[in-house]
Amino acid sequence: MKNKLIIRAVVSGILASITGICYQLAYESALNCNFSKIINPISITMASIIGTILMTFGYWILGKLKLEKYQLWYLFLINILSIASIIGPMGSTLPLDIENPELFPGLIAPLHLFPALSFITLSTSIKND
Repeated sequence: MKNKLIIRAVVSGILASITGICYQLAYESALNCNFSKIINPISITMASIIGTILMTFGYWILGKLKLEKYQLWYLFLINILSIASIIGPMGSTLPLDIENPELFPGLIAPLHLFPALSFITLSTSIKND
């Protein structure tokens, strides 16, 4: 993979993680809840960066296989998979000492969408060399 693609993947992951951490802080502050035992800034950052690197890798493969006309469908697939990835954490069992567990889905749903949104935003500038 080209260095430009890796840099853009990491940058979009960092942007997604900053957005996610800010959202987590605002959400927990506004609703007076604390999910730091389950999700923390490090896990948000790592998941965002790894996710955007994998998305960029798929985008790069389309370019190498000369399938650029399917890039729009690939971005659509990323959206579907991002929404589908919410299902796992929604069904997870939270520790018994967590207050307001019903607020957890409102925190995790946007966190699963931020990497895809960041990647799609920056993917318009990705050129497969």
